[in-house]
Amino acid sequence: MTVSVTACKTEYLMNPLGLDCLEPRFFWQLEADRRNVRQSTYQIVVASTKEDLELDRGDQWDSGKIDSDDSIQVVYAGKALQSEKLYFWKVRVWDEQGQVSAWSEPAFWSMGILSRSEWKGKWIGRKAKPELNMQPSPFLRKEFSVRSDIRRAMVYVTALGLFQLKVNGQPVGHLFAPGWTDYDKRVQVHAYEVTEQLTQGANAFGVILGDGWYAGTVGFLGRHVYGERPFFLMQACLEYEDGSREIVTTDATWRTTEGPIRYSDLIKGEIYDARLELTGWDRAGYDDSDWETPDIRSGYNGLLVAAVEPPIRIMKTMKPITVRRTEAGSYIFDMGQNMVGWTEVNVQGAAGTQITLSHAEMLNPDGSLYLDNLRVAVQQDHYILKGDGEEKYEPHFTFHGFRYVEVIGYPGEPDLTAITGKVIHSDTPVAGALETSDGMVNQLYANITWGQRGNFLSVPTDCPQRDERLGWTGDAQIFARTASYNMDVSRFFTKYMQDIIDCQQPSGAFTDVAPDAGWIRHKMWNTRLNWFAPDNAGWGDAGVIIPWTLYTMYGDKRILQTHYDAMVRWVDYLTSSTDNLIRPNYANYGDWLSIEADTPNEVLATAYFAYSTKLLSKIAGAIGRVEDQLLYETHFTNIAKAFCERFVRSDGRIHGETQTGYVLALHFGLLTPELKTLAIRHLTNNIRARGDRLSTGFLGVGYLLPALMESGESDVAYTLLTQKAFPSWMYSILHGATTIWERWDGWTEDKGFQTPSMNSFNHYSLGSVGEWMFRYMAGIEADSSVPGFRHSFIRPQPGGDLKHVKASYASLYGRIAVEWSLIEAGELTLIVEIPANTTASVLVPARNISIDGVKAGEGDAAIPVLEQTEGTQVKLGSGTYTFTGRAVNKQSEGQQSVGYLT
Repeated sequence: MTVSVTACKTEYLMNPLGLDCLEPRFFWQLEADRRNVRQSTYQIVVASTKEDLELDRGDQWDSGKIDSDDSIQVVYAGKALQSEKLYFWKVRVWDEQGQVSAWSEPAFWSMGILSRSEWKGKWIGRKAKPELNMQPSPFLRKEFSVRSDIRRAMVYVTALGLFQLKVNGQPVGHLFAPGWTDYDKRVQVHAYEVTEQLTQGANAFGVILGDGWYAGTVGFLGRHVYGERPFFLMQACLEYEDGSREIVTTDATWRTTEGPIRYSDLIKGEIYDARLELTGWDRAGYDDSDWETPDIRSGYNGLLVAAVEPPIRIMKTMKPITVRRTEAGSYIFDMGQNMVGWTEVNVQGAAGTQITLSHAEMLNPDGSLYLDNLRVAVQQDHYILKGDGEEKYEPHFTFHGFRYVEVIGYPGEPDLTAITGKVIHSDTPVAGALETSDGMVNQLYANITWGQRGNFLSVPTDCPQRDERLGWTGDAQIFARTASYNMDVSRFFTKYMQDIIDCQQPSGAFTDVAPDAGWIRHKMWNTRLNWFAPDNAGWGDAGVIIPWTLYTMYGDKRILQTHYDAMVRWVDYLTSSTDNLIRPNYANYGDWLSIEADTPNEVLATAYFAYSTKLLSKIAGAIGRVEDQLLYETHFTNIAKAFCERFVRSDGRIHGETQTGYVLALHFGLLTPELKTLAIRHLTNNIRARGDRLSTGFLGVGYLLPALMESGESDVAYTLLTQKAFPSWMYSILHGATTIWERWDGWTEDKGFQTPSMNSFNHYSLGSVGEWMFRYMAGIEADSSVPGFRHSFIRPQPGGDLKHVKASYASLYGRIAVEWSLIEAGELTLIVEIPANTTASVLVPARNISIDGVKAGEGDAAIPVLEQTEGTQVKLGSGTYTFTGRAVNKQSEGQQSVGYLT
C-alpha cells in the first residue's frame, strides 16, 4: 500500500483567510498501515482556481518533483501573491520505495489587504460623554445593497478596542477581537468570509465596540493606556459572478448610538440594561433616523497586520455542582472548577429587577466569597431585566477568574440550571494527553492544563482575576515548553514574540511584560538601591528562550531568522552591562516567590545571561551563521568560567546555597565535571534537609526535576513530585486546588490566605513541571538537531511509586505516544507509536527485551538493539511497537540518567 497525504495546513492552519505572509509555509502528514514509512520526494501544485487545481495546473506554482523528506515548514516559492486573492493547493509524495501517493484533498488560503494604499475605510467611533466615567458601548450600523449572483464576500475588520460584528443579525468572528497588541505599533486585522450571510437586496452590518485593552482598564496601569475611546475599521469586498467588485467601508454614512451595555470593562465588569435593547438594529430596514453620525478618527500611524494569534472562543461550558442560599438571601454556586470566562444566567422577573453575578476563586471560612485578592478588580456583572418572559444574559467585553458565583437579587429560588459557566481562551488545540497510575499526579496535570486555559488569552497572562492580567515574559518563558506539549501554541507564541519585539528598548533590553502597555513608564524604582532596572533576569531572556522553544517543538526556523538581530541586541546589551562578565545585582525579581530561599540576584542574572548566550549560539548554528555560532559558543564558555570563579567554591558550594542556584548552574551547563558532581550532592542534601521538599520559585521550578534526572537523582525527583507536605504541588491539591496557584503558600493550614495584595489561585508558572512529565516521566523528547520531532528521543524514566504512565503528543508529523507499565515481578512493558516520515531513538529502560513478542535480535526482520547500562537502545522508523523486558533498577545500579540537550 502507498501512503496517503492528510492534514494539509498553511501557516499552521487549515484553510486560513487574510494572510499577509508573502511566502507562506505548507504542512502535511503521511498515513500508512505499515512501518518505516518515509517520504523521499514531494510535489506541490498551487493554482488560482479550483478548476486549474483539479487539472493539475499550477499556474501559481508547480514545485515539480523535489527530492526531500520535508513535510513541515515547506516554503511557497511561486509567483508573487496578491491582495485578497484566493489560492488552492495540493501535494503528493513518493515514499521510500518510490511509490507515489494520490494527491491530497485540496486546501486553500487567501491573502488579506497587503498595502496601506488599498485601505479605503475610515476609523469610526462615537464621541464620549464627558459626564460619565465609564462609557456605554457604542453601537454602529450600515445598510447596503447586494446584487444577484454574488460569488464571494469578504470582510476585513479591526478595531482600536474590541469589536463584535454581525451581518444581517448573524454573529461573525470570535471573542475579544482583534486581540491585544501594542496599539502604538500595530493592530491585527481579521478576515471573514460572509458570502452565506448575505442576501440579494438590502443587507446590514452591525457592530458593537468595547473599550478592551485600548481604552479600558489594563491591569493596575489604569484606564486609557493607549487611547480615550474605541474606534472601528472595516472594508468589505463583494465579488460577483460577472467579475465586478464592490466595496463597503466604514465612513461617515454609518450610524451610531448607545444601547443596553452601559459599560463593559475587562477589569471592572459589565452593566447591561435589557430595557434599552435595540431590537432589529443589526438587520436591514431598522429605523436609525435618531442615531448619530459617527466620529471620524484622523488616522492611525501603526501597522495593519494580519491576525496571527489564535481566535478567542468559548471552548467549554460548565454546570454548577452545588448551590446554597446565604443568610443575606443571595445564592452561591460552586462550579467545581476554577475557570476563566463568565456566567450565563437564565432568569424571569419584573422589568427593572437587577441581579448581580459576583465571581471569586475561593471562599472565606464563613462561606462568603473571598474577594480580597482582587485588589481593585470588580468581578461583577449586573443585569437589569426587561420583564419579557424568560431572559438569558452573558457579558460582552469582560472576563473573570472564578470557581464560585454569588447571584444577588435573583427573583425566586434558582436551581442548578439557573447559570452556566462559559470557559474562554485562545483556541490553541489540545496537543498532549497524560495519565498515570497516581490519581494525584493526574490531578496535577489537569491543574496545569486548566491554568494554561485560564491564562492563554491573546497573550500569556499572569492571572485572570485581579487587576493585573499582564503578559509577564518570565512566566511565559519558563512555561513555554510545557505549554507546547499541552496545546498547539505555534501561532500563539509567534504573535507573542512580536509583542516582545515591539517593546524591546533601544538599548536592546527586553521588558518584563509584553505588550508593554506603558509598563516601562510606570515601572517602579528599586527602593533598596534607588535606581531603575531596565531588565530582569529570566524575564527579558524570554526573547531568546521562546524562539528556541518554537524551533525545537515546531521546526520553525523562520522565527529564528526573523528575530535574530533582536536576540543579538539582547545578548550584547547584557554583555555591555557586566563587570568581567558578571551581571549586576539590581532590581531583579529574583527567583520569584521562592520559599525561604533567597538566591542572590547576581547569581540568577549571570546564569541566565550565560543561558541566553548558549541558546543564541545554537540559534546562529541553526540558521547557518557559523561565525556567530563559534563567537557565542566562546562567549558562553567565558561566562561559565566567570560564573564559577565568582560564585562557586572549590567544594562545589554555589553562592547563596539555594536549590535554584544549583539547579540553574547544573541545567545551563555552567559547571566543570568535578564541580557538577559536588553541586549535585549539595542540591540533594538541601532537599533532604528540608524534609524532601523544594524551595524553588518561578525561575528554578521548571528546571528542578530535569536537573535532578540529568544528574541521576530520579528518586529525589519523584519524591518531590509526589510530596504532600508544604511546600509542594500536592499540598494545594490536597486542599482542593483545581488550577496551579501563584504561590506555594497561597493558602496554608496554619496561616490561611497569604497576603491579598498578590495571591492568585490560577497562575501557570509553577506548573512548568509539566515539561518534565512529558520529557522525562513519559520520555517524549524532541531532538533539537533535527527539530519539530522529525527525530524523537523516546526515553521514559520510571520512578517513585508510579506503575503506569500513558502519554501522547500531536506533533506536526502526527501522533507520538508512549505507554509504560511495571508489574510486581519487575517486568516492564513499553508501547511506542511513531508517526510516518519520522524516526525515533528509543531507550527501553529494560534488558533482555522482546519486541512484539519476539526476542530482540531474532526473527526474519530483526531490529538491531544495543544493550546499555540505562537499558536497551533501539533506532526505529514509524509504526507501533511493543517492548517487554526486565526493568532496570537505576538506584540499585547507581547509574546516571540519560542526558538531553537543553
